[in-house]
Amino acid sequence: MEEWIKAVFLGVVEGVTEFLPVSSTGHLLIASRLVRFSESLGGTFEVFIQFGAVLAVLVFYSSDLIAQARALPTNARTRHFWAVVFVAFLPAAVAGLLLRDWIKTVLFASPMVIAWALIVGGIVLIAVELLPRKPATTTELLAVNWRQALAIGLAQVVALVPGVSRSGASIVGGLLVGLDRPSATSFSFYLAIPTLGAATLYDLAKSLSSLKQSDIGYLVVGTVVAGVVAGLSIGWLLRYVAHHTFVVFGVYRIIAGALLLVLFATNLL
Repeated sequence: MEEWIKAVFLGVVEGVTEFLPVSSTGHLLIASRLVRFSESLGGTFEVFIQFGAVLAVLVFYSSDLIAQARALPTNARTRHFWAVVFVAFLPAAVAGLLLRDWIKTVLFASPMVIAWALIVGGIVLIAVELLPRKPATTTELLAVNWRQALAIGLAQVVALVPGVSRSGASIVGGLLVGLDRPSATSFSFYLAIPTLGAATLYDLAKSLSSLKQSDIGYLVVGTVVAGVVAGLSIGWLLRYVAHHTFVVFGVYRIIAGALLLVLFATNLL
């Protein structure tokens, strides 16, 4: 029963952190290590339960997605939007495909990598928010252009390093190429659909032969819990970014990273 409780706990961690710019993967890997979750499956659990976040996005934007699906054959703007989402998805997809084994065996195993990625990412997040930048030129989600999409996609590649944050990298990329904060955040949510969906399915396919029957239950429980909690997080974050900057998340990242360094130095992690 204890392992089931840990699976639920990790699902909550994933759901809370997936769409915040704080790195869900980094939090999951550290949380798994701290609670000694024995069914972590070499990182497969932490990757797979992100599918819950994909389901949360599909549910949250279901009415928009249905409307866009109906408009796709006749509406050029809708076709353009999904084309640029695909362009933004490609860089991380290719890099993840080529580097998957190295990322899981080297980067996933190092709390130091996560700690420093949290700290550096926090500094970048604060700098982007506080330093002067040009006024936003894109305030509507469907108006994201090819250049902006490619830049966001390249930024998302950095998030293959645990601790960087997929949502944080894509949002910062969006802000730097002219999207306003709500548009950058919403685009990051839509980009999560192909990015996390593909990562989940590919990792599952690669790990299928090593899965035990008992592992499946943990994967399902973690995914369901992550989906429910992530669904609540999406609405909260969209309301938050309408009136606030991401500075508080940058400060949190620096504190969390520094704490991890202390835990590592004192052999508590």
